[in-house]
Amino acid sequence: MHTSAPPPTQHRLAGAVRRQFVEGLASGLAGLDKALLEFLATLMSQTGTQRQMQERRDAWMEYQAHRAAWVQALGSAWRVEALAAPAAAPTTRRGLPADTGFELLSDDVVENKILASRIALTVMEQVSTAFDALRLRLRALEGRELPDSDMLRPEALSLALVEQWVQAGLQRADLQRVVDPLQRELAALVQGLYQAGNDFLAAQGVAPQQDLRVRVSHAAVPPSRSGQDSLASQALAQSQEAVSTARGPAPAHLSQMGMVAAPGLTPLARARQRALSVMGQLRRLLTEPSMGYDMVHAAPASAALAHALAVHRVQAETYYSTVGTLVEDYSPAAVVQLAGTVRERSAQLKKAAATDSEKAIIEVVALMFQSILSEDRIPSAVRVWFARLQVPVLRVALAEPEFFSNLNHPARQLIDRMGACVLGFDATSIGGSALEAEIRRVVQVIEQYPETGRRVFQLVHNEFEKFLAKFLTEKQATSRLASVAQQVEQRETLAVQYTIELRTMLKDMPVRDEIREFLFKTWTEVLALSAVRDGAQHADTLAFKRTAADLVWAASAKPHRSDRAQVIQSLPGLLQRLRQGLALIGMVGAAQDAQIKVLTDTLAEAFVAKTASIPPEHIEAMARRLEHLEDFIDDAAALGDFPLDADHIEMMLGIDASSIHVLADTGAPVDEAMVQWAQALPLGTWFTLDHTGASAQVQYAWHSQRRQLHLFAAPDGSTYLIQLRRLGAYLQAGLLVAQEEEGLTVRATRDALAKIDANPERLLG
Repeated sequence: MHTSAPPPTQHRLAGAVRRQFVEGLASGLAGLDKALLEFLATLMSQTGTQRQMQERRDAWMEYQAHRAAWVQALGSAWRVEALAAPAAAPTTRRGLPADTGFELLSDDVVENKILASRIALTVMEQVSTAFDALRLRLRALEGRELPDSDMLRPEALSLALVEQWVQAGLQRADLQRVVDPLQRELAALVQGLYQAGNDFLAAQGVAPQQDLRVRVSHAAVPPSRSGQDSLASQALAQSQEAVSTARGPAPAHLSQMGMVAAPGLTPLARARQRALSVMGQLRRLLTEPSMGYDMVHAAPASAALAHALAVHRVQAETYYSTVGTLVEDYSPAAVVQLAGTVRERSAQLKKAAATDSEKAIIEVVALMFQSILSEDRIPSAVRVWFARLQVPVLRVALAEPEFFSNLNHPARQLIDRMGACVLGFDATSIGGSALEAEIRRVVQVIEQYPETGRRVFQLVHNEFEKFLAKFLTEKQATSRLASVAQQVEQRETLAVQYTIELRTMLKDMPVRDEIREFLFKTWTEVLALSAVRDGAQHADTLAFKRTAADLVWAASAKPHRSDRAQVIQSLPGLLQRLRQGLALIGMVGAAQDAQIKVLTDTLAEAFVAKTASIPPEHIEAMARRLEHLEDFIDDAAALGDFPLDADHIEMMLGIDASSIHVLADTGAPVDEAMVQWAQALPLGTWFTLDHTGASAQVQYAWHSQRRQLHLFAAPDGSTYLIQLRRLGAYLQAGLLVAQEEEGLTVRATRDALAKIDANPERLLG
């Protein structure tokens, strides 16, 4: 590795790059500040619960008050730390040697580092190519790797950003609230600055160079020494040391994962960090300058490789359509034979490859599929079909570099989802099942359209998700429970919405408190249940809506004899409809009589009341609006906690409910991050559920439209209907644990990198 610049000039060039970078950062702060301010203002204007709206307003006001101090302090911190010449030996951010041993970190320090690592990881996803090129050029100039504390690293500048935010008097929770727009703006800013640094050094004749063995060793080093992941690993390791020292040993299930439950980091976030670490290693492996691989724009496959892929397709079509014996053989021996076929196929394709990057891509994809085929927990019947995806996935990987950097690429998502759904089945139960048939169909569709790339993977992924939603509730008992649970959520949603609208309509009307309370707390339940059971425009529902308007009018002051006569004449019919509605929601007997007495006493008092009466036109307007209320209500209105009555659900089912477990909210405190995680669980995933001291293997089978109710099914026929916040509490307490925290393709990628690290020559051999 060398440059054309003499040594004294090399140091001056490196210093010039850092000065240019930090000044660009400081100049870009105004745009970053503007983006955050606009985001908070937009967020504040959105509807939500009263608590959410107040929190958003508080966050906006806090940022308004402290933003200037934060911007000024951050600009100064970036300049000071970036322009201080980094010592040859790595140092910590506090200027102490890195090997001074462990220190007990406060929770604030740990949380700062965790949040900074989250920001840095996301930024690095966007800027890795430009950053790696600049890092290699600076290594050529300075003869060493960038220190972890170098402000050119996203993790270092992100840590300074978080620390100055807190020191400026802003809340860390508010930074988490704006982290998405902040990451986007910061990534766009540093991407331009990295590219400017590369252009400047390239004009000076500085070119990054690296041989294969060095490239592989750097790509496969542990995360604590790899560029984008160093801060995350250090923060987690330090948090583990700090928590272990201050609070005793970590829980066993967390220690097994190699980390403690660091503040603000859910298991889902931890899994994503590990996945991003693996993807980062793979990206660095493929984007070394000597590899000549562009992670944004893929070059067309060389003619020889394109021909080899075409020949393989013809051979495969002939084999599967005429012989096909191996496809029907789901034995372990068949899977072993398939693994050998995958290896031979990759060797043949590598011989046809014309560039190092093509050979590397072929090898990585082959190793990934070898890993998938060796996964004993996936039934052989499914692994046989997965093997046929090797070449279609290879086509996508060659044409779409995003496959190697995006966890949400449709090809990865499809394989991950199919793998996650079959991990809980044994080999005897899945063969010939609807799930196995759907996986077969998906693979055959992909094989039929090899030139459509990600589009066909996205299409069949969407179709597979629709299939899952039906397949997971195909048992009659499960389907019936899901239907009843959906009605429960719909009823509660409508009750909330009807209450909001009635409060609005009665806001300026002189209505007695007893009538308001009855309408808001009881009659809205009648309207909601009738609308769910019979429909919003059913005759009974419309009659109940009219009853609300009639009751308001009947309970208002009656100064005129004609009005009093009309009330007396209509009272029997009004009371009959009231009793009918109360019976609908289960209020009968003495409870119903007591409620009716309160209402009739209120009506009697209205006869002698001296308060203002309600004009008839107002009552008619209210009746018309109630009749078509569904056209006016806000379907996006937030649905908070609601009572979930297990006995009532079992009564509605009309079946033996001995195997149904209803887990309603208990009011126990639960972290909002856990609630959000609960809302994002993918259908079909297998979990271990610990309920009342017993452990069960369950599959996530269904969620209601608003994701307030969630259904899990066990192989023995038991089902668990869990309310949202209770589900979040179970996740938080470790009572519901995913059997696989990361996707199948991430594990396969990690295995591939390990094999390449052990034998680098295989990458291009």
